[in-house]
Amino acid sequence: MRKPTHGWRLNRRTDAGARGHRNAGLFLIALALAAALPVRLPAQSLQQRLERRLSATPWDRSLWGIAVIDDKGKLRYGVNQDRLFIPASNTKLLVTSVASALLPPDWTVKTSVYAAGPVTDGVVEGDLVLYGRGDPTLGRSKRCYSVDTTLAGVCDTDPYFELRQLVGGLRARGVTAVAGDLVGDGSYFETETVNPWWEGYDLNWWYAAPVTGLAFNDNSVDIRWGPDTLRGGPALLSISPLVGDLTLENRTRTRADSSPTTIDFFRTPGTLALWAEGDVNRASHGGLESFAMPDPNLFTARAFRQVLADSGISVLGTTRSTTDSLEYQAARNTPALAEAAGRPLKDWIFPILNTSQNWYAEMLLKQLGKVFGKAGSWKEGLAVERRFLVDSMHVDSTQFATEDGSGLAASDLVSPLAFTQILRYTRSHRGWATFEPGLPLAGAPGSLKDRFQGTPLAGRVRAKTGSIGRVNTLSGFIEFPDGKVWTVSVLANHHAQHGRDALAEIDSLVVDIGRSRK
Repeated sequence: MRKPTHGWRLNRRTDAGARGHRNAGLFLIALALAAALPVRLPAQSLQQRLERRLSATPWDRSLWGIAVIDDKGKLRYGVNQDRLFIPASNTKLLVTSVASALLPPDWTVKTSVYAAGPVTDGVVEGDLVLYGRGDPTLGRSKRCYSVDTTLAGVCDTDPYFELRQLVGGLRARGVTAVAGDLVGDGSYFETETVNPWWEGYDLNWWYAAPVTGLAFNDNSVDIRWGPDTLRGGPALLSISPLVGDLTLENRTRTRADSSPTTIDFFRTPGTLALWAEGDVNRASHGGLESFAMPDPNLFTARAFRQVLADSGISVLGTTRSTTDSLEYQAARNTPALAEAAGRPLKDWIFPILNTSQNWYAEMLLKQLGKVFGKAGSWKEGLAVERRFLVDSMHVDSTQFATEDGSGLAASDLVSPLAFTQILRYTRSHRGWATFEPGLPLAGAPGSLKDRFQGTPLAGRVRAKTGSIGRVNTLSGFIEFPDGKVWTVSVLANHHAQHGRDALAEIDSLVVDIGRSRK
């Protein structure tokens, strides 16, 4: 994803203890006690240690922002805590905290089917309109919404589940055919489906999929690839779900075991014409890429048409999409032929925080604009988010500036201090019950699964991660055995190190912070 910003400076402080005269006997006793007893660090030792670490090569060339707030709300350590940094996916903490506070955990949205004409003897005499209200869980990929995957109902097994419910509703009404077109209506949200701050290359991939009123399978198709059994043969490619006019041209080859795997995927911009090129090592285990669909409203309608056909309902017209809110306004003012409710809000929050799902965050941001603002748009969603952060959480308005909900935009800026304020507010709010299950815990399934293991903070850090080019971040909580909780935000920008080295340094800093508590 992206890049960095802003500077860091250290506020150097020293301890100035009084130096009284001591006799030799007392001095020797003090030395003996010092050797026998555990070392008690001076009050400012954390500040000194972290200053020394951040001033050492190679991290002295990087930009650091850190805020550590204790359980009483006191700033225990700060470096550039009120400066603006690129937060990467820590940006998701804003939209999820605001949504958790404003919406009930069981809040849902419905997807509806309308007839743009009378239904006569089981035939819709006009177009059949599939109308979405911004539900990211419609036609969802196989996903779980809890770290405990053994719980009933927390994992998806059928990506067509809601579409089958809708077809069941049509069959219950006696519908057997549609004389007109099948239309995917995504006009519930604004017509702008791609954030203008996102980079062009990213638009090919799932993490920058268009944000639309009608959605299916994360608005992406999954492409699985692997080596052929014969050297020199093309790689094996498969697409799922295979709906519509998507084409994938195979320009790859399988090479000897010593050859590097260089396969990559491309698309003619704005079309459904894809191709793969490059080499695949014959010993490779293969992989998965998820390509964003340029018109998700049409993509969803095509998936729905497939389910209609499978159930014996024929459509005589074509399949198309619209974002014109007036085109089928009259049809939407009539009773729906069928409706299906998606998963509740708490299941939206989980993938946003636990696995850092960008598209869910953007769908949620537009929902805030639709429900509490004037429109389902980035502009309105950000306005609602900003008002709540300033008016209810009392975050300084000069300490954050965002352009999206996921952190994909390079222009997103948030200070470490703002993150600690947002997190502390959310933990004390009733919305914590919605927010907390998704926040990754060190050692548990999620983005912290392999971090802090073998340290004193194993299983005691609950935080959101963030990583884009030259940026790594971590904001969340250290939960101590006695029940006390410290809130921590560590933002590293403009570093030139490998990502795994940056993560190791951040984790080491957080462990040092945890050890400093008396």
